[in-house]
Amino acid sequence: MYLHLGNDVIVNMNNVIGIFDMDNTTVSHQTRGFLAMAQKNGSVTDTTEDLPKSFVVAREKGETKVYISSLASRTLLKRVKSGKIII
Repeated sequence: MYLHLGNDVIVNMNNVIGIFDMDNTTVSHQTRGFLAMAQKNGSVTDTTEDLPKSFVVAREKGETKVYISSLASRTLLKRVKSGKIII
């Protein structure tokens, strides 16, 4: 099953480690450090031109990838639970 994150970016659900709300999780120093390190390593894909609302962490080909999305984490979770690809 695949999850559409916005702007024609789709990720395989088998690779998803977690879906996180941007506002709630970036309060933590650890999360901010993780996102900064991922950005420095070139592992971040920004799928939005709008205000980011969530990020998805996935493991692809042995590497950790971070996808920034303008979709709320709740919306992404609903898509996961529905089992449909929504484009």
